[in-house]
Amino acid sequence: MKNIFKYIFLSFILTTLVWSCSKDEKKIYFEGGSAPTLTSTKASLVLTDATKANEAVTFAWTNPNYEFTTGISSQNVFYILELDTTGANFTNPNKQSIAINSELSHTFTVDELNTILASKLLLKTGMSHNIEARIQATLINNSVPLFSNVLKMTATPFTPPPIVAVPVEGTLWLVGDATAGKYDNPLKSPFDVTQKFTRVSETLYELTVDFIGGGGYKLVQKMGVWGSQFHALDGSVFTGGKFEQKDSEPPFPGPASAGKYKVTIDFQLGKYYQVKV
Repeated sequence: MKNIFKYIFLSFILTTLVWSCSKDEKKIYFEGGSAPTLTSTKASLVLTDATKANEAVTFAWTNPNYEFTTGISSQNVFYILELDTTGANFTNPNKQSIAINSELSHTFTVDELNTILASKLLLKTGMSHNIEARIQATLINNSVPLFSNVLKMTATPFTPPPIVAVPVEGTLWLVGDATAGKYDNPLKSPFDVTQKFTRVSETLYELTVDFIGGGGYKLVQKMGVWGSQFHALDGSVFTGGKFEQKDSEPPFPGPASAGKYKVTIDFQLGKYYQVKV
């Protein structure tokens, strides 16, 4: 009899556990949300260096109210403000995406917005451009994206200061073991003028040079003076990248194969480019 009661009791416990597990496995489903509505305080922007500390524009948007079977989501909502040229439909490779966590508005100063438009979106300065803005809302891990309406605006950026300070005397030389002269070149006179850049504009320098294949190089403002040199930033490759003014490593990477290459140094954007000619 004891055994019978024992089995009945165990059966009751197992039935209870199965019922409890089934109850606990109730799933939560996403039911929807509302695309945010985007507005701005201005539709036409004329940016100037004299007003760069002033407020340029404030963008604001509504909460998308993500809703699940358990109710309105309590998770953090993440926003990305996208800026692009009109007609590109937010596919421009220079499109700008500004991450904004949880807030429902963002204010740009004239200087901040001008940097985005002129140095990153690469709009020509001193002229009006048609641009567009929209907000993308997501939950964690970029899930369930919702896009706002598209705001159409006009903006006139000004020429910002160069990202990298231009050579003081307007001269720039290339030296390094990517060339036949190696790094000894700046210490020998007369200097090899085939490694001197042409100043195309105040912020743009170009040089067509023979590389031997492999190795690297640096840029100096005055031959024999290393204290004001320029070097590539980490992650740069021989076809292009970013650089800075500093007596440091790494050098600009030379191409793997020998040949004649055109090297372009853009101080305005802080970038360099190399193409075989």
